[in-house]
Amino acid sequence: MTPDSAPSSPTRLPFDAERLDRFIRSRLSGLQGDLHVDPIRGGQSNPTFFLHYRNRSLVLRKQPGGALLPSAHAVDREYRVMAALARTGLPVPPVLLYHADADVLDTPFYLMEKVPGRVFFANDLPDMAPETRRQIYQAMADTLATLHQVDWQAIGLADFGRPHGYFERQIRRWQKQWSMTEGADNPALDRLLEWLQAQPFEDDETTLTHGDYKLNNLLFHPVEPRVVAVLDWELSTLGHPLADLAFNTIVWHTLPHEYGGIRGLDLAALGIPDETEYLRHYYRLTGRDQPARQVQPRHLAFALMRMAVIFEGIAARARAGNAVADDAATIGAMATAMTQRGLEAADL
Repeated sequence: MTPDSAPSSPTRLPFDAERLDRFIRSRLSGLQGDLHVDPIRGGQSNPTFFLHYRNRSLVLRKQPGGALLPSAHAVDREYRVMAALARTGLPVPPVLLYHADADVLDTPFYLMEKVPGRVFFANDLPDMAPETRRQIYQAMADTLATLHQVDWQAIGLADFGRPHGYFERQIRRWQKQWSMTEGADNPALDRLLEWLQAQPFEDDETTLTHGDYKLNNLLFHPVEPRVVAVLDWELSTLGHPLADLAFNTIVWHTLPHEYGGIRGLDLAALGIPDETEYLRHYYRLTGRDQPARQVQPRHLAFALMRMAVIFEGIAARARAGNAVADDAATIGAMATAMTQRGLEAADL
C-alpha cells in the first residue's frame, strides 16, 4: 500500500491494519477506497471492530491476546453457529469468513457484514414512549422463543454440545473457571456454587442456547421495535432453554447500579412489562404452561452465578493488564453484587 492509502483509525489498534487490509482484499473482491478501522466500545469479551471501505462495511471479531482460560473466547463457535442459523428464521449477521491462524492478527478472527440497526445499552430505554419500550421487550422475548424452537439437528449443530445433563456440566464448568481465576477471593461465590451443586436440575430438554441473551446483544431495526440480528454467540451451545430464559430475566432482579438492572424502577410508568408478564409472554409462545416447566429460583441462582464468575474473570484480566474494555476493573467489582443476588434467589 502507498502512504496515502494507509488504513486510518482514531485510536491505536492492537494489530497491523495494513496487513489486515491486504488479507481482506485477497478474500473479498470489489472493495473500494481506504480501510478505516473503528473499535467498538463497551464489550468485555472478544474485541470487535467496524471495518469501513467506501462501498462496504464489515465487522471483525477476534480473540483477545494473552493467556486465556480454556474454552473461553471461542470465536470459532460464534462463526459456526451464525453460519448455521443463516438457514433459519432467526436473524443473525451474515458471516463471511473465519481465519483460524495467527498470521494476520496474532489471534483467530472472523468477519461478518455490518447490519444497520440500533443497540440499546440501557435497559430502561430512556427517551422512548412507553408503548415502544413494551414492544422492544416483547420482541426480545419473541426472538428468544424463536431461537429455542430452531431445529438444531437439521441445521448441522448436532455436535455443537452434548444433549441432556446441561446444568450439571455447566456448574462443573463454571466451578472450574472460578477455581482457575487468579487472584480472586469471593467466599460467597463458593457458597453459591456449593448450593447449586446440590440442586435437582432438569435433564429433559435440549435446545440451542445463546448463553448471553440480553437486550444489548440484540440489534434492532433502525426505526422499528424489531430484532434484525442476535449478536455475541461466544457462550452458545446445546443446552436447556430455562438457562437462557433465567439469564434474560436477571435485569428484573438487579438494581440500576448493578450492571444496569431495572429493579426498583416504576416499570408500569415506563411501559416495561414486569417479570411475570414477560415470562408469561415467552411461555405462551413456547407452550410452557406447566409450572414445572417454568423458571424456578435455582435457574435464576445459576444464571447469577455465571455472571459472577464472568465478572471475576474480567477483574482478573484487569489485574493482569489484559482487559478488553477500559472499565474492566469497575465491571469486575460487579461479581460481588451478582453473587449476593444469586444467594438471594437461592434464599441463602
